[in-house]
Amino acid sequence: MDVLTTQVAIIGSGPAGLLLGQLLYKAGISHIIIEQRHADYVAARIRAGILEQVSVDLLKQAGVDQHLNEVGLAHEGIEILTDGVKHRIDLHKLTYGKQVIVYGQTEVTKDLMQARQQANLTSYYEAHDVQVHDFTSSQTDQSSPYVTFTQDGQAYRINCDFIAGCDGYHGVCRASVPQDKIKTFEKVYPFGWLGVLADVPPVADELIYVQSDRGFALCSMRSKTRSRYYLQVPLTDKVEQWSDERFWEELKNRLDTESVKNLVTGPSIEKSIAPLRSFVTEPMRFGQLFLAGDAAHIVPPTGAKGLNLAASDIAYLSSALVEFYTTGSQQGIDEYSEKCLKRIWKAERFSWWMTHLLHRFESDSEFDLKIKQAELAYVLDSEAGQTTLAENYVGLPYELKALELNH
Repeated sequence: MDVLTTQVAIIGSGPAGLLLGQLLYKAGISHIIIEQRHADYVAARIRAGILEQVSVDLLKQAGVDQHLNEVGLAHEGIEILTDGVKHRIDLHKLTYGKQVIVYGQTEVTKDLMQARQQANLTSYYEAHDVQVHDFTSSQTDQSSPYVTFTQDGQAYRINCDFIAGCDGYHGVCRASVPQDKIKTFEKVYPFGWLGVLADVPPVADELIYVQSDRGFALCSMRSKTRSRYYLQVPLTDKVEQWSDERFWEELKNRLDTESVKNLVTGPSIEKSIAPLRSFVTEPMRFGQLFLAGDAAHIVPPTGAKGLNLAASDIAYLSSALVEFYTTGSQQGIDEYSEKCLKRIWKAERFSWWMTHLLHRFESDSEFDLKIKQAELAYVLDSEAGQTTLAENYVGLPYELKALELNH
């Protein structure tokens, strides 16, 4: 068995793990990333595409914002379509100059992987039988955390001070926590999003969120030449049931006349159905093990919060680790879970609210539908209602100390 030693072992090389690694590298903290998938698979995963300003700032801090600045699309508003009429939410005006950036998670991942490769940092891809050990031991114990895995038939052990569980909803880190030490909260929604990626220009300059009698739809984008569209569909639907032609026809049925005229269709380059759920783990720290990103929480994509919540976890965690290694203080480590969860639950609320407001539920009574329409009308007709939506959409602020990283 090969035995290695590092300060932080990071399980998972999605955006959360990669961003943590990059921030630790900038701070001079040694770390190793262990990932069960092949690097090409990680780089190709299609995910979210909206970045809050605080996430953009964190990527800048990590030194991986060059490509984002070149091709990212700044959006100062979104459209909400209901009853055939579009209403614009002026994010920039309502939040005193804030905006969001359209930049795909795939691109964020590639940027971070490229920076990691250029810095010649250690990563183990296609790692099998990954296990985390002794993470609940106190610092007064003789034992310390370690990770074991195999790669190409070779066994490895990594001794470390801390383990960062950035390995997603199905990862080993959360599953390794004793059940009596962890509590989970979950809501599963009775529908999914059928998503299509196509190399066609977007139907509009800004995202369009659609509430219709036929169900929710979203017109999004990844660039000025690549579009991402979604339809609410039953969970029983299969991708094979949805030809490109059927998808485009159904999207037209949910759009307004102007948008239908502007819609450019084309062959899909990716098509998938994603179930929607809200999920939170409490706490997010167990001794020397930290959970971050999808390992700790899932949000329905309606509020564009998934990647951004992962980034905020990493802001708090990297700050806490830098503080520990530079000053010896454990304050940030001790406050990690509480600080993260405070922001997570606000984002969970917003994502749940947006999902409830814009989707059709089979369980909705006629009264429920009328109330939903009245609530949406209030939001759209009231500056206070629009401001609430805008403030949450552009991203609630971090507690400032979380961003005080020493480079």
